[in-house]
Amino acid sequence: MISVRNVAMQFRSREGAVQALRGIDLEVRKGEIFVLLGRSGSGKTTLLRCVAGLERPSAGNISLGGRTVFSDGEGIFVPSEDRELGMVFQSYAVWPHMTVFENVALPLTQGKKKFPKTVVKSRVSEALRLVQLEELGGRPAPLLSGGQQQRVALARALAIKPRALLMDEPLSNLDARLREELRFEIRDLVKKIGITVLYVTHDQVEAMGLADRIAIMDHGVILQVGDSQELYHQPASASVAEFFGSMNWLEGRISEVGILETEIGRLLADVARSVGSSVAIGVRPEDVELSVSASGGMNEFEGQVLSRIFLGEYILFQLQIRTQKITAKVRGIAGLQDRMYLRIPKDKIRVFPSRLANLHSAAKETTLPVN
Repeated sequence: MISVRNVAMQFRSREGAVQALRGIDLEVRKGEIFVLLGRSGSGKTTLLRCVAGLERPSAGNISLGGRTVFSDGEGIFVPSEDRELGMVFQSYAVWPHMTVFENVALPLTQGKKKFPKTVVKSRVSEALRLVQLEELGGRPAPLLSGGQQQRVALARALAIKPRALLMDEPLSNLDARLREELRFEIRDLVKKIGITVLYVTHDQVEAMGLADRIAIMDHGVILQVGDSQELYHQPASASVAEFFGSMNWLEGRISEVGILETEIGRLLADVARSVGSSVAIGVRPEDVELSVSASGGMNEFEGQVLSRIFLGEYILFQLQIRTQKITAKVRGIAGLQDRMYLRIPKDKIRVFPSRLANLHSAAKETTLPVN
């Protein structure tokens, strides 16, 4: 449905050229909720704006439903208003001097293509019904809650019957409880009507709750594409593992086949890298096992408990082992003590190229952030 091929975007600044996007390739399937996830400056919003026609890329090709809307080679650039896309942004742009009905009707009455009054009434009524605001059509916009304003913005985007829906951080202005509630509502709604969605967020929980697939972006490139479970359990790089969920990190070296020498001691792990390689070792907090007594098994270490935080179903522990602090997230444990035993299952250890080497390499490259 949305096809992006080798798209690059370059800006000029006082400091020189800034590469916001670097040869992006992306395919969003029809009816899919596809999330662009990344920190500020990763290029996710720039990519969304290129698809929307709000920015003109420096190079590449973009097509929507098989129709080319941008091609630098062919000199094609279809304006935003002719791309048949619905858009919802962080700022809902709900006009305070209008009613709910008038806000939703705006693109049908003031857009490039103006519709008959009967069509406007039918489409607005249908859109308000979809977002469960059919009883509030006559209400002045200033009397709406934040969640209701978000629904108005969504209804307005759907009223034009777009090919696809583009959403840029639409829930970031809402409180945590309402964000969670609306995540479910948005996913249920777009799946019900079968529309394709390209969604931008920096919130990994939001991405996991909404997406069929996620692209993790950093410095204008896509690091990995996959569903939530794949990205969480099979990260392709240390950067993906670090951004997508919490991770304990250790630096180490492969001393023998399947043996890692680390700052907390020797670890047995399934590792395919060469003996002698410097590596980064990642372990999720929920994969760390704790006990009050030693089992004598492999990958077991005694640590000093520095803190424990009750999180309802879980307890979050921080332990000191030699020079390192390790976080463990456990469901509950009997007989809490100041010193406890920590075990790291062999199959839960993730091994990547050394992060120290990557940091030294990254320090040589200067790139200004572009959201």
